[in-house]
Amino acid sequence: MRKRLFRLLLLASLAATTQSTANAQPTPTFDIFYSSASGGGRLTGRMFVIFAHTDSIEPRLQVGRYGTQFFGVDFVDLPPDHAVHIDGTTLGYPINEMAAIPPGDYYVQAVLDRYTEFKRSDGHTLWMHMDQWEGQDWRRSPENLHSKVQKITIGGTKGGTKAQRIPLTVDQAMAPIAEPADTKWVKHIKIKSNTLTTFWGHPIFIGATILLPKDYESHPDQHYPTIYQEGHFSIGAPFGFKEDGSNDFSKDWTSDSFPRFIAVTIQHPSPYFDDSYAVNSANNGPYGDAIQQELIPEIEQQFRCIPQGYARLLTGGSTGGWESFALQVLYPDFYGGCWAFSPDPLDFNNVEGINIYKDQNAFYKQHEWYRAPTPNTRVPATGEVMLTSEQRNTMELVNGTHGRSGGQLDIWSAVFGPVGGDGYFKPLFDKSTGAIDSTVALYWQQHFDMLYYLQHHWAEVGPKLAGKLHVFAGRMDDFYLNIAVYHMEDFLSATKDPYYSGSFMYGDRGGHGWRPWTTGQLIRNMAAYLKENGH
Repeated sequence: MRKRLFRLLLLASLAATTQSTANAQPTPTFDIFYSSASGGGRLTGRMFVIFAHTDSIEPRLQVGRYGTQFFGVDFVDLPPDHAVHIDGTTLGYPINEMAAIPPGDYYVQAVLDRYTEFKRSDGHTLWMHMDQWEGQDWRRSPENLHSKVQKITIGGTKGGTKAQRIPLTVDQAMAPIAEPADTKWVKHIKIKSNTLTTFWGHPIFIGATILLPKDYESHPDQHYPTIYQEGHFSIGAPFGFKEDGSNDFSKDWTSDSFPRFIAVTIQHPSPYFDDSYAVNSANNGPYGDAIQQELIPEIEQQFRCIPQGYARLLTGGSTGGWESFALQVLYPDFYGGCWAFSPDPLDFNNVEGINIYKDQNAFYKQHEWYRAPTPNTRVPATGEVMLTSEQRNTMELVNGTHGRSGGQLDIWSAVFGPVGGDGYFKPLFDKSTGAIDSTVALYWQQHFDMLYYLQHHWAEVGPKLAGKLHVFAGRMDDFYLNIAVYHMEDFLSATKDPYYSGSFMYGDRGGHGWRPWTTGQLIRNMAAYLKENGH
């Protein structure tokens, strides 16, 4: 029986190989030109070509959201009207090789992601994407260029030997980002950070969107506690507030009985990501100082925030969950309490499936007789693996080399890791092979492992944190982030002198977006917390 099964499998494999060889088509080459009519002289950056099955949405805007096929390649000092080539040697995602694209009709589009030269104060010169207040997104950044959408046919000429050459010209400017106007309820500020500008050797801006409480204008002598909602870049109103009262939170916020707070979201994109993680780091620079010493004082000067630590509360989910927790821990006197939802890894024993301290490779788990792929993303309802670690990191590598993908693993490396010899961050692992660098893992641990930090500094910071740490997670978090939350709870629940006096809550089948309360209930709980503590 086993011999027969083996022979059937062998025959199936040979048949598949024969069919693949018979259907093989010459690999197309895309010749992508940067038009001199677009201005700008010689450019350095990255060029993309995107394949889509539909043009109902431009192909560039389908990347990431729909798992759409794309390829990317760097270019340096490119003159106008000279071609960048994307061909069979170019890495792609989700299909890695151009030759493996199935024959058929596709809508294609090219995008030029323009890089800016940064001469940093640490002596390194880097070429990175300069955020244009779009949230570090090459698909729609105003200084980038794209081609018109073109329909092409790949393959289809049986036995053909002549490779297709497909010219595309990136001559379409992307639309500028419209910055919203101030209203009665919502205000905006944007400042150049002197601290960050000095570090990056280039003007760096940070900002905030401020949501004012009901009757703010009619009570000019009243000052208010402030909620800082941390998270990914957004210029929208905090907590999704709608001027027309079209959602439940907006109805709560404008009601007579709702607690009076000022709510703030902060914009602090870095050249690595749409969000700096709000801390000082070797690669991103002193974003913590810029926010605490430049931006928040400006907010408190322009608006009637209570400028005391107890009145600055933190919340956020995912990236914002980590930030709210880390800011409370690292600046224990500056903030008065955090409510962290689905935080990014609070320790590094499970970084989207990777144990950076024990695993030798980020792409697989080595067992005694076999190895298994490391999962990265799962479906909360079933546990089904959607992406492996290797797939996720290949996607980031296609988005950008040297950590310039704007992706999740790259920003963690930029924030948590050391600077490499070339000035870009020193990778935790090789994105091509998955091999982990244990010296970088040690740096992550000693600088940004929140569990490690609290274990070694509880006698010092514990008295300042008692009652301030509140963490929430779904037990089926899409990215396995609940694992680190368990580790943190185990430590904090055993603390003494003082006991941490905070809270942890879990959703048994909750995924990454799980919340135990509505936003209105969360803010009412914050108000009750202040009252319980005598404020």
